[in-house]
Amino acid sequence: MKAATLERLLAERRARRAVALVTRLSDGAQSLVWDKDWTGDLALTEAHLAEARKLLAAGRSALIEEAPERLFVRAYGVPPRLFIVGAVHITQALAPMAALAGFEVTVIDPRRAWATAERLPGVSLSHEWPDKALARLGLDTGSAVVTLSHDPKLDDPALVAALNSDAFYIGALGSTRTHAKRMERLAQQGLGEAAKRIHAPVGLDLGGRAPAEIAIAILAQIIRRRYQ
Repeated sequence: MKAATLERLLAERRARRAVALVTRLSDGAQSLVWDKDWTGDLALTEAHLAEARKLLAAGRSALIEEAPERLFVRAYGVPPRLFIVGAVHITQALAPMAALAGFEVTVIDPRRAWATAERLPGVSLSHEWPDKALARLGLDTGSAVVTLSHDPKLDDPALVAALNSDAFYIGALGSTRTHAKRMERLAQQGLGEAAKRIHAPVGLDLGGRAPAEIAIAILAQIIRRRYQ
C-alpha cells in the first residue's frame, strides 16, 4: 500500500467516515471509495463502484470477480456508538448489553446522583446537558441516540440534536400519548416531519415489561435498524 493511501485511510478512520479500500489482486493497485466519491491509482468502472458502495453500506468485505479483474473490497464502516440520555434502571441493563454487542456507549445525565460509576460501571458518563454533550461528542452515521429519562427537559434537547444529525437510529421512551405530545413540541420547533424518524414507543414489541426486557427490545431494534 502506498504511503499516501495509508495516510488517507487512517485519516478517514480517525474522522469516523466510512470508506472502502479496493485492491486489484493481480498487481496490488488500490483506490479508496466513499458513498459519493473515490480516489486512487486503480481505475474503477461504474459497476465496480456500485458494488463497492453496496458492500460498504452493508459493512461487508468481499471479492469482486468480473473478468478479467479480481478485486477485493475491504469495507471500513463507522464503528457504532450508542448515546443514552437518562441514567435510569433500563440504562443499567442496556449499557452493558450494547457494549457487549460492540457499541461504544456513553450515558448522558446531568443528575450526578443518578449517573455514577457505581450504578453504571465501565461506562463513559457525561454530566453535561444532553444538547451540549452531543454537540461535543458529535453524531454521525454510526451513532444511535436513545432518550430514557422521561423528562422533556432532558429528552427534547437530545432529540433535537439527533434529528439535526445523521444518526442512524433515534428512539424515545414513553407511551403513545406521551409521544404524541412530544411530536407536538418538536413540530413547534419546525421538526414535525423530521420527528417521524423517532422510534417511539422505543424498542421492538416483545411484550416485556421489566427493565432488562425493555433493554433487550431496544437493542434489538437498534441492531435491526443498523443493518437495514
